[in-house]
Amino acid sequence: MKAIVIQAYGGPEGLAVVELPAPEPAAGQVVIATEAIGVGGVDTLIRSGALAAYGFTEGHVPGSEVAGTVHAVGAGVDLAWTGRRVWGFTGTGGGCVERAVASVEDIVELPADLSAVDAVSIGSAGAVAHFGLAHARFAPGDAVLVRGAAGGIGVLAVQLAARGGASEVAVTTSSPARGERLRGLGATRVLDRSGEGEGEGDAPAGYDVVLDIVAGDGLPSFLDRLRPGGRLVAVGAVGGQPPADFGMRLMAAFRSSLSFATFSLDTVAPADRRALRAAQFAAAARGALTTVVHEVLPLDQAARAHRAMDDGEVFGRMVLMP
Repeated sequence: MKAIVIQAYGGPEGLAVVELPAPEPAAGQVVIATEAIGVGGVDTLIRSGALAAYGFTEGHVPGSEVAGTVHAVGAGVDLAWTGRRVWGFTGTGGGCVERAVASVEDIVELPADLSAVDAVSIGSAGAVAHFGLAHARFAPGDAVLVRGAAGGIGVLAVQLAARGGASEVAVTTSSPARGERLRGLGATRVLDRSGEGEGEGDAPAGYDVVLDIVAGDGLPSFLDRLRPGGRLVAVGAVGGQPPADFGMRLMAAFRSSLSFATFSLDTVAPADRRALRAAQFAAAARGALTTVVHEVLPLDQAARAHRAMDDGEVFGRMVLMP
């Protein structure tokens, strides 16, 4: 089968198209004949070598979410899954292939009227946005700032915050054009990447929740934007790690009772992830949640997709198709 592997860490040119043996499912697993493969920020970080300390090595197959049809099932898996259209999570890799392996605990059946492309634009990102906001104790009336809102997680976090009754949904993004698109999804204020921008005079005096997808050197300045009792939750680090001493900002504002937290879907029970994803897929199928796909490319153009991610060109989700 055709697959993408990281032959050399660094730029997108280190990705290569290779032939690998078709997989056989182990106990508790399914093999999915892929129709669409999502490309996320973590894939580009792994490819760059930034996460090498976590055990990734050259030869790694990137990609963590796919949608398609169950081709085969392993021991202990209900045979009725065979032939069903599903979304699947493949872990920290293994998705950029024609046939992907996933645990039966990490698949969700798709509504008949939801495309595979739309499924991979929402499957992982929508869950991170939902549970990330919950981790921040988001409640109706809160003023929310989504940092790095033009990516897959951001466009869904904006929608969820707006529909959840936020009093303000501010976003940081790289251009006015992207800002206008985010307004169409529910944003009420558009800021530049540093958090400066329109209507500063009538801006809220801080935010109750900052959902941060970027991290990096700029994270400490967004702690300064929290109201007393405010919470910043980092759900990604596409901008790299924050400064080692960023916690000093929290200590300097000790009397404001500010909070910083990280959030990973690994801490959510599989049953809760499946239930949330099924609900979001159903919402997208009926038009109650908007999926945003930047571009769909053939699998063998994975390097082009990664290059667009690196260049900051992507609004929403990049998707590959075998």
